[in-house]
Amino acid sequence: MAGNILRWGMLVIVLGSLARSHPDKQPNIVFILTDDQDLQLGGMEPMTKTLELLGKKGMTFTNMFTVSPLCCPSRSSILTGNYVHNHQAYNNSLTGNCSSQTWQKGPEKNTIATQLQANGYQTFFAGKYLNQYGGPTVGGPQHIPPGWDEWNGLIYNSVYYNYNLSVNGRLETHKDDYHKDYLTDLIHNRSIEFLKSKRWPWNPFFMMLSTPACHRPFDSAPQFTRNFTNKKAPRDKAFNTRTTDKHWLVQQAPHPMSDESIAFIDDTFRKRWRTLLSVDDMVADVVNTLEQLKLLDSTYIFFASDNGYHLGQFSLPNDKRQMYDFDIKVPLIVSGPGIKANTKNADPVLTIDLMPTFVELASGTAPTDVDGRSLVPLLVPKNQTDPWRTDILIEHQGEYLVHGVENCSHTGYMSECYPFCICEDSYNNTYSCVRTITSKENHILCQFSDSQNYREFYDITADPFQLTNKVSTLDPKFLEDLENRLIELSVCEGSSCRKA
Repeated sequence: MAGNILRWGMLVIVLGSLARSHPDKQPNIVFILTDDQDLQLGGMEPMTKTLELLGKKGMTFTNMFTVSPLCCPSRSSILTGNYVHNHQAYNNSLTGNCSSQTWQKGPEKNTIATQLQANGYQTFFAGKYLNQYGGPTVGGPQHIPPGWDEWNGLIYNSVYYNYNLSVNGRLETHKDDYHKDYLTDLIHNRSIEFLKSKRWPWNPFFMMLSTPACHRPFDSAPQFTRNFTNKKAPRDKAFNTRTTDKHWLVQQAPHPMSDESIAFIDDTFRKRWRTLLSVDDMVADVVNTLEQLKLLDSTYIFFASDNGYHLGQFSLPNDKRQMYDFDIKVPLIVSGPGIKANTKNADPVLTIDLMPTFVELASGTAPTDVDGRSLVPLLVPKNQTDPWRTDILIEHQGEYLVHGVENCSHTGYMSECYPFCICEDSYNNTYSCVRTITSKENHILCQFSDSQNYREFYDITADPFQLTNKVSTLDPKFLEDLENRLIELSVCEGSSCRKA
């Protein structure tokens, strides 16, 4: 008996030594990331529980932007805190460096997970990671990205049924039984299981819950299939409009849209909202479980999306990848210790700011070797004297199929031609933009890498739907200054990206 007590005492000492020496009150962090959830088209409206539990009790950022309106580049930026031109995961393909061996040997070794694990956190991941994760040429399901203690990674891209997971390096196959396989609910259930039974009591924790909602194929849980039956996609001023002053890819969309196309868009809108209801339930259960476990007061909860979405704007049926606010503006809501309830912040913030924010919350110090800037001074204002940035960079490298899309003529060097063979990306839909937001200015300049060196400029204050390209009317000196700033940001690294 005495021997058992002695061995137990030694085990406690050993386990205690494994928890790295940090202040006793390191907060827990929960990060909920949705897929393709827009802000401009009402993407947060169906999430009434999230708005109540997080929005009314925390801070909502009204000018949150993705640094790239495409899943893998955006998610790579979230993980690393770096712009696309620095982590070099340019699109969703292996050749575009999405979860490639090059990515694994470089950027993947310095992410949210590795930083927080090094600061004593137990780390948990469930859901979509990167679009090419788990493929046979990049390590298969045996590859667990560094820094994750509990790993439930979706192999390949977002789906809701009939998928494979890597569960701590072991292949787990799922089919189409809602009660066992619906991916959003699986993420939900495993997060609660982690909180209740797998969490280490001597360490703070970081949970990243990365849902497939509201990405295609838009499969909702069966109990929600009849919700929103009377809803239609928003008919904003850009909906079903013809454009003659935008990049050729946008101009090629047929106008006016057919009745069939509009019906497809409305159906897609309803289906997207339905998928989000399961996320809303997950948020509520996570918050309630944290409260039951007496952890809520010591936990920060972040809710965000990787990129926005459009449905009929400029007669483009459905996708992301464009430089307009509907594709680049995303939700961000944060609640937690010291954050004033029901507040809003209009400073321009970015997906690359999440990683340094988490690190500062964990360690007390933001990393200096990343492009993003910690949001802690905005979340918990003290004696903030450093001015916040006013200029941000958006980057996209177009994806394409050399021979085009099968059964869609005249689509060579284009892609994403669904539905009705209307293409939404191409090899020269490659651009970089500088977005400026101050108390007096709100505008965007984009430069395309094509044979025309096409440019677009919008004054968002005067033209919030970005209907009229004003680049030809700009004062030459003003345009030159913007172009120089865009060049600076396009090659920035670390501190030069963060300067105001």
